[in-house]
Amino acid sequence: MSEKKEAAVTPADPDATATDVVADAHAPAEPDTPPNDAPDAKPAASTRGGGKLVPGLLALCVIAIGVLGWQVWTVRGKLAQTQLQMTERLSAGDDMAREARAAARHSRDMVDGLQGKVSLLEAKAREAAGQAAALDSLYQEFSRTRDERAMAEIEQAVTIAGQQLQLAGNVEAALIALQSAEARLAALGDGRLATLRRSLARDIEQLKAAPRVDVAGITLKLEMLLESVDGLPLAFAHEAHPNPAPETHEKGDPMADPLGYAKAFALDVWAEVRAMVRVERLDAAADPVLLSPSQSTYLRENLKIRLLTARLALLGRDARTFDADMKQAVGWVERYFNLNDSRVSAALDSLKALQGTQIAPKQPALTETLSMLKTMQGRSGDKAPAATAPTEEPAQTQSAPTPADPSPAPAPADAPPAAAEAVAPAVEAAVEPAPAAEPHADTTHAATPPASE
Repeated sequence: MSEKKEAAVTPADPDATATDVVADAHAPAEPDTPPNDAPDAKPAASTRGGGKLVPGLLALCVIAIGVLGWQVWTVRGKLAQTQLQMTERLSAGDDMAREARAAARHSRDMVDGLQGKVSLLEAKAREAAGQAAALDSLYQEFSRTRDERAMAEIEQAVTIAGQQLQLAGNVEAALIALQSAEARLAALGDGRLATLRRSLARDIEQLKAAPRVDVAGITLKLEMLLESVDGLPLAFAHEAHPNPAPETHEKGDPMADPLGYAKAFALDVWAEVRAMVRVERLDAAADPVLLSPSQSTYLRENLKIRLLTARLALLGRDARTFDADMKQAVGWVERYFNLNDSRVSAALDSLKALQGTQIAPKQPALTETLSMLKTMQGRSGDKAPAATAPTEEPAQTQSAPTPADPSPAPAPADAPPAAAEAVAPAVEAAVEPAPAAEPHADTTHAATPPASE
């Protein structure tokens, strides 16, 4: 009995846990077989032992419940904190996802817009390429290189020289034109044009040695003859030589000498008749040379017309007409004018000198030089590359969507400024129209020489 009390009173092992204590408390008590000799002491002992164990068990239960509650409260606090953190993180993730979706949507809109701008720029680029090809073909067709322009200038100068020689007979102008062409060839310094340069030099030497016609001097002589026509005396208008005075006979008395008186009277009558009629000898052809005053005026005017026609023929290098007019003028002066007069003699000498003047001498032809120029230009034209027409690019199988509004979509507030700045130049380039091709037709007109007066 005393041992049981000691066991009940003995404090619990400090190393034992409350769970062990509770387990021990709930464990069934081992049956205590009292000795046979003490049957009456059993109820009293169990009553006392149970009354001491219950408070301890209750205390242990309270402690265990407190520890469990504290642990549960701590775990719940940690769980709540973790849940709060997870909620905040999820909220931040949702915000970031929304921002990412907005940025992606804006980027997609920008990509769509840029694709439209790119397609528009590609169309503009194709159009510009076509215009550039057209301009290049026009340039290849109408433009000339430096050598070709020089050859064209040389050909023009040689052509002008030929026109001056053939049409106006102006050797000086032709010589100046050929010398300018030779200087242009010398400035080029191309050895391939040495043959052409030699031909030009030969033509220049021939022109320098060609006979010159003093057009100004001949024109001045014709002007002087025109002014002197009105003062030239006609052949039948000069004063006749006075006839010798008839012999005067003393008239005596007719009754005394009637025969002598009749003879003297007859001589006086004959003298008067001879004074009234004049007979002259003119060395002329069968045509009549006696002209009335009106016919004399017509003669002088016709002679002036012949001289004017001769001057026009001189300016036009018409040697046939000039010779015919001079011949006719010489014939009229010899036939109708007084050759004994000094003015008529001087005019006749001038007309005969002009009649033998060669106003259209044979000039050197420039056909060899012109044919050589044509040959060289033909070779340069064969070597020039032919202008090819611009080829259109094949249509794309998948065209980028073209936005209805060419203006870019407004960027959101949080969009980076670099993206907006990158879109602006593309929009300006897409909206700006392509420059129109300016037609420059370079037409070369052949220069014509001025008409010589």
